Amino acid sequence: MAIGRNDYEERKEARIDRLNDMATALNIESNQKLKRAEKLSERFYMGQPIIVGHHSEKSARNTQKKMWATAEKALDLQDKADVLAAKAEAATQNTAISSDDPDAMDKLEAKLAKLEQNQEFMKAANAHWRKHKTMKGFRDITDEGAAKIDEQMKTAYMWVQKNGPCESFRLSNNNANIKRLKDRLAQLQALDEMPAGEISFDGGKIIVDIDENRVKICFDERQGDEKTAVLKGRGFKWSRNNQCWQRLRTKNALWAAKRICGVSDNAGDFEEAHIEKD
Repeated sequence: MAIGRNDYEERKEARIDRLNDMATALNIESNQKLKRAEKLSERFYMGQPIIVGHHSEKSARNTQKKMWATAEKALDLQDKADVLAAKAEAATQNTAISSDDPDAMDKLEAKLAKLEQNQEFMKAANAHWRKHKTMKGFRDITDEGAAKIDEQMKTAYMWVQKNGPCESFRLSNNNANIKRLKDRLAQLQALDEMPAGEISFDGGKIIVDIDENRVKICFDERQGDEKTAVLKGRGFKWSRNNQCWQRLRTKNALWAAKRICGVSDNAGDFEEAHIEKD
């Protein structure tokens, strides 16, 4: 299945653009502050001292204080700009498949297929070597490529010479990645079977939002420090945009939300009368 651009990817790019824009704005402000500090420093050109007791002493000290404060602010802004730029770069380089991506299952299945194909290829290559003691004639390998592998095998460890050019650790690592992807696909499949809906409780409601892939707790009133600590301890974070506490949509997240809000464990199948379905 061909995977094109989706809303998640557009939101990711928009976030990167926002980070870069904020970093640029902070850089500009930092440079302005630095120029202001340099302008203030002109009063002390060539090491002009502050003359104690002179009528200019108070003004000079205020200027010096303002100069250092402005320079410090410029450096602080530059540090913040560097942090934002680093976050933008990290987001750009990040190729991990996020569970928030609506195409996550398709992408994971495509990645799994490549890993399984690679596993089969390595096993077949080793089997060919054990039978012929050469890679010549093996599929997808030219005679020149086979000759290079054969030459490398002459100086390889004895167990490699015995088993084949694809070392056992490569097969084990690849197999572990296959298992990891299969487990993650199973988790996403379980999420697909988790319906959207709302559970009302005294003081608010719990929302399972499939579109945003979040379990949300929306309270009618602001919570105190004790309840806030409980929410954070359970992995929930305050969303200013949604005006609610939320975390990634999982069965554990829903279980935690119900515990926090005093909702019965049975109120989770979205079949009871007080639950609104999408």
